[in-house]
Amino acid sequence: MTWMLLQGSDRDLIEGCRRGERDAFRALFETYQDKIYSIALRFSGNEAVAMDIAQETFLKLFSSMADFRGDSSFGTWVYRLVVNACLDHKRRAWRLIPMADDVMAVLRAPGDALHGLLHREMRGRVRGAVEKLPAGQRIVVVLRYTEGLGYEEIARVLGCSMGTVASRLNRAHKALGRRLSHLKGISHV
Repeated sequence: MTWMLLQGSDRDLIEGCRRGERDAFRALFETYQDKIYSIALRFSGNEAVAMDIAQETFLKLFSSMADFRGDSSFGTWVYRLVVNACLDHKRRAWRLIPMADDVMAVLRAPGDALHGLLHREMRGRVRGAVEKLPAGQRIVVVLRYTEGLGYEEIARVLGCSMGTVASRLNRAHKALGRRLSHLKGISHV
């Protein structure tokens, strides 16, 4: 099932969850697990931390199902929960730097094509630069470029104005441009 096709059945899932139906909880979990994990992973840069954030998000989702009033789409509400879990996690400073895992992954990479190594290196440097952004800028970058949300949707998810979204993205772009300017000379990967 795709994200957009579920909009109509979200109501049934929500009502089923509110009644305590196991199948509804399972369907809701299966529907949103990849989105939640993806955002958490892109925010944290660490698979174990992303799993913790995803679990925290689902616990919050299921425990606060009665709080969903329908003021926004259910998908927006879920985004809001995972964003809050990411920011809460960052505030608690649990984050571990996965440098050793990244180095080992590059060393164990299948194939020895220079192109593949350069591509992974570039992706790693970009990911590292994004991870160094302040949390408010980083989450806007994740929602915009990883999740493909527009400014209006991001503003609803974060509970801020579209101008704030634009400002955070602008500051993030400038910071990333400074941090990654040394990569301009590398051939297209």
